[in-house]
Amino acid sequence: MYGGDEVSAIVIDLGSHTCKAGYAGEDAPKAVFPSVVGSIDQMDADDDNENNDSETNNNNVDSNKPKGKRRLYVGSQALGLRRDHMEVLSPLKDGVVVDWDIVDSIWDHAFKECLLIDPKEHPMLLAEPSSNTQQQRERTAELMFEKYKVPALFLAKNAVLTSFASGRATSVVVDSGGGSTTVAPVHDGYVLQKAVSSSPIGGEFLTDCLMKSLESKGIVIKPRYSFKRKEIQPGVFQVTLDIDFPYTTESYKLYSQRVIASDIKECVCRAPDTPYDESAYSNVPMTPYELPDGQTIEIGADRFKIPDVLFYPPLAQTIPGMDNFADIFPSARGLPQMVIESINRCDVDIRKELFGSILLAGGTASMQQLKERLEKDLLEESPQAARVKVLASGNATERRFSVWIGGSILASLGSFQQMWFSKSESYR
Repeated sequence: MYGGDEVSAIVIDLGSHTCKAGYAGEDAPKAVFPSVVGSIDQMDADDDNENNDSETNNNNVDSNKPKGKRRLYVGSQALGLRRDHMEVLSPLKDGVVVDWDIVDSIWDHAFKECLLIDPKEHPMLLAEPSSNTQQQRERTAELMFEKYKVPALFLAKNAVLTSFASGRATSVVVDSGGGSTTVAPVHDGYVLQKAVSSSPIGGEFLTDCLMKSLESKGIVIKPRYSFKRKEIQPGVFQVTLDIDFPYTTESYKLYSQRVIASDIKECVCRAPDTPYDESAYSNVPMTPYELPDGQTIEIGADRFKIPDVLFYPPLAQTIPGMDNFADIFPSARGLPQMVIESINRCDVDIRKELFGSILLAGGTASMQQLKERLEKDLLEESPQAARVKVLASGNATERRFSVWIGGSILASLGSFQQMWFSKSESYR
């Protein structure tokens, strides 16, 4: 069926925030780009606008295909260019695919423009969320075999791949990504489905909290397209002109602001050692951050308050503008509660082993001091006999890409080659 090492398999992990794609056997993905796409309804766009687009973007033609009545723009470069009437859409909702057209264009971009391969020649290993339904898996296989004509396919659960990436067959995987946080126990390479728990609080929610908090202090994040700067002396820039684009959509403006707010969060935030307390953190030293338009802002208590929302979600309600949090996420629980709840739903015999190998994965889990804080909280709340050990790669890149790396390891193992299934097998 599949001839092993002569042809390199391709590993794709489509997350809620970024899509990672690359060759099996490598230690990091070749292509990492946003999972959201720009979309222009053909009715909205004027003809002359269309002409401008095609001129400015003729180097990126393949991924910008008209899909029915809309044209999709995929990849950081295509998204970075502001266009009139361009909406920013995500193919996923709560970790499940809701728009297959967009997924199709994302895969297309990964194959044709990032990896420059012909999918007909490479087996595909795709990562899927633990909550994936049979219907979703069938649709994935159908697209891969019918449209891309891949020779062989394998679908692996995110949590299992993270577990393999750290060399373990049994563990509790705490995967905190852009759109949600999932806790999934893995035993002997299989996800224990009944014990999986998830929360809608992920990196994007924390970014929104930070943006609202900054807005309440009068700090407005200007998207990069909304001003021009010129260098008045080497290394010193001055904003010369604020530009107004009346046809920019709200979703594109928000996307551009989130990119900046997300960078602020990654640079200055860290999980507090103890639960956040307004009075204790009111006089912490301020940390400066320079925004793209040149203004320097100072961030104080928010550095600790925002990450603590992961541990105590109701804290989000104290942020101005996030008051409706309880209505949106009535059942959101903190990380330590989710881990303990998950382990308690597993068989008594394996609980001790699970407490001893709690793995952190995903972009949000790369936050400074998160590992130490989670371990401390779990020690306080777990049974006396349990030896709690939270494990996380010291390398932030490995933590962010742990699902992809697990897929890369798995697809390059000699013993795995008999696991691929082909088109003929999928229809039996």
